[in-house]
Amino acid sequence: MSVLPQTPQAPARHRLDVGAYYRMAEAGILAPFQRVELIDGEIFDMNPIGSPHAAVTRRLEQGFARAVADGLLLTSVRNPLRLDPFTEPQPDFVVLPPRADAFAASHPGPDDALLVVEVADSSLAYDRETKLPLYAKFGIVEVWIVDLAARVVEVYRDPAEGRYGSAARMSEGLLTPSRIPAISIDVAALFG
Repeated sequence: MSVLPQTPQAPARHRLDVGAYYRMAEAGILAPFQRVELIDGEIFDMNPIGSPHAAVTRRLEQGFARAVADGLLLTSVRNPLRLDPFTEPQPDFVVLPPRADAFAASHPGPDDALLVVEVADSSLAYDRETKLPLYAKFGIVEVWIVDLAARVVEVYRDPAEGRYGSAARMSEGLLTPSRIPAISIDVAALFG
């Protein structure tokens, strides 16, 4: 009698929830200086932030500063956005509605995000292939991916069934977020 060979199986994967992720940080397993984010239960390293990346983020802050000062909006730079119990990315820039506690009681969720922006230099493939589908899956109404190398802003709107129904690329002109019609960002000026 012959023995059937065993089919090799991949090792089981264990998804972390947000609570376990934070306990790892509290226990020192994740060092405070580590730039990581939780995506579908897995911890991903985030790339270092170069000067052009930081400059675009600062220019975005300036573009929304008046509305923030007037109490019409909040902005969040590289802070968690809790999509579900297993997913908490840290987008480069998020525009949120005003809230008295500034989201001190809990991180904002997908329904809170009026606009999510990812600034991409070395992270372009990750932002497009991993994060963008997640944002669509959770109904983030609008996402901009700022492609530093190409000097364009990719604009994604109308999420449905894990995809965006509308996609455009802009290298110049004024870009107005769909949920924030009073604000327009000069695309060329983002790149300096």
